Amino acid sequence: MITVLLVDDHPVVRDGLRGMLADEPGIEVVGEAGNGRDAVTAARRLRPDVVLMDLRMPGLDGVAATLAVRDELPGTRVLVLTTFDTDRDIKRALAAGAVGYLLKDTPRNDLVRGVRAAAIGEAALAPTVAARLMAHSAAPPTEPLTAREQQVLTLVADGLTNRQIGRRLNISETTVKTHLVRTFTKLGVDDRTAAVTTALQRGLLDLST
Repeated sequence: MITVLLVDDHPVVRDGLRGMLADEPGIEVVGEAGNGRDAVTAARRLRPDVVLMDLRMPGLDGVAATLAVRDELPGTRVLVLTTFDTDRDIKRALAAGAVGYLLKDTPRNDLVRGVRAAAIGEAALAPTVAARLMAHSAAPPTEPLTAREQQVLTLVADGLTNRQIGRRLNISETTVKTHLVRTFTKLGVDDRTAAVTTALQRGLLDLST
């Protein structure tokens, strides 16, 4: 059973989402929250498999809530569901550790598929979001990534923090940061999201394995 926490500051939206997911086999909505702070509290208590997270909410926004949830509950996946698809919103959400980014006009079947994909750690991106990410192309790297740099970047794509990556690979957090800095330099990027996107475009990462 995939357990889901709904987070949106509009009760009518939460009601609609609950209704859309109510009859889906293997999916259960276990809670709701109307802002980011309540979302973190509810996630801590319920430990859902997936959090459907709105971005722009009063108080603690969806990006900050995503960071908190991913830091405290690495087994919980955050799937953003919002009306906004600007480059800035997309990059901030994915950099915070969201596994996917869907828009509120997403058809029901695509939403359900997104929830199921998120539950097993697979990316779920709205077509327009995927197109925006793919549009940010860059020149080929002057030197290839090392095996360790690829490992670190794959875990970044999976939404892990530097501390979590260090624990997974049995290396220090400082070493993780060093690998990321070298990776950023090789790829010609400035942040984690751009590094993952560029590496995917160049075929340097295979997230299906």
